[in-house]
Amino acid sequence: MATARTVLLVGATDETVAKAARLGLRVVLVQHPTKVSDEQRRLAETVEVTDYTRWDLLEPLVHRLRERHGFTVALSLTEPGLENAARVNDLFGLGGTPHAVVRRFRDKQVMRRHLAVHDGAAAVRAAPLRGRGDLAAFGARAGYPFVVKPTDATASIGVQRVASPGDTGRVWEAVQCLVGTRTDRVSTLFVLRDFLMEEYVDGPEFSVESFSFAGRHVIVAITEKFTDPAHFAELGHALPARLDAPAQDLIRASVSRFLDVVGLRDGVCHTEIRIGPHGPRIIESHNRIAGDAIPELVEAAYGIDLTTLALAWPFRLAGELPDRPRAHAGASVRAVVGEAGTVRAVEGVAAARELDDVIDVRISARPGTAVRPVRDNWDRLGLVAVRGADTTAAVARGAQLVRDVVHVRLTLPDGTPALARAATAAGTESAEVSL
Repeated sequence: MATARTVLLVGATDETVAKAARLGLRVVLVQHPTKVSDEQRRLAETVEVTDYTRWDLLEPLVHRLRERHGFTVALSLTEPGLENAARVNDLFGLGGTPHAVVRRFRDKQVMRRHLAVHDGAAAVRAAPLRGRGDLAAFGARAGYPFVVKPTDATASIGVQRVASPGDTGRVWEAVQCLVGTRTDRVSTLFVLRDFLMEEYVDGPEFSVESFSFAGRHVIVAITEKFTDPAHFAELGHALPARLDAPAQDLIRASVSRFLDVVGLRDGVCHTEIRIGPHGPRIIESHNRIAGDAIPELVEAAYGIDLTTLALAWPFRLAGELPDRPRAHAGASVRAVVGEAGTVRAVEGVAAARELDDVIDVRISARPGTAVRPVRDNWDRLGLVAVRGADTTAAVARGAQLVRDVVHVRLTLPDGTPALARAATAAGTESAEVSL
């Protein structure tokens, strides 16, 4: 029987299901076989296990679920479920963000083409990569360096910087090695197929956490991003971004315009933006919550739970946010990295989690784990998330926590013992971010 508060979740974490249940929602969960848990089965009214990234499997299933449970909206806050949740809403006329709009977020090539037509002045030059010769041709048009990336991956997987004409052979070989491989070792469940070349925007990078209320876009937080300059792996985040008012206004206006242009009207969004020589340029965007504990940073600094808000808003169980939420603290994530070697031991995680200023500690490394050079987010050994009196204090506190409490002990190839460290990048050791 249909009720006004039944949600179909297409993929979800335990936390997402728990927050939906706390809102009083009846949860119908479609979960991937590799992600299902006992906690989800306990909290959801029903759990159906299938590869929800395949529409041919999901479509007949949701017809049965719709008849049996009468869900009133389909929702996903996880990257692999976004498109098919939108397809479900389109199929039954349930509203929500249409699939055509979600596709503009999910496929970077589609997004680039759409922006080129509808917002040409702010668009980044881009072209599909189909053959080795395309690299040299694009470099001749757009200049060096430029960037090559998968069209629908996340976490900096497969992102390559083409520094000069002599770099094209190396990058083409790397792309050929990646095409057809799966991303099962990370949070997405797709096969890498298509790659995109795009103009490099030289300037500081930020992420923007926003929420849209029937077309009114609220910029909840601007987050500093600390990235590896060679491979663009994310080495940390900090908020509120240490920017003056004009720079904040520039970013807010740019992201709000972008959301209008792509057609997003409701829900949470995570947008990455760089401020280059010609102004703000959108790098990519996702109509879901961010990863890397950024939502936890937002809650610690602003008191806003974006996951709960995303679940509540379709049912109008939450009110709208003010135009400019105010932060009452700073918060930061620092990535834990180490020299090539092997993890010998992990110590101090439980003790760190008990500290008042620690938001979370997530160490993925285990004894015996091989330590690789950081080429994407999944080569990191973990992260720590902390709060501070302000952003600079939080950034410094994260490094201190890794140095003094959370110890990932390594053995280097020559047998020398070593400790992992907090990754450093421009901005992690300074109180200023310069535009």
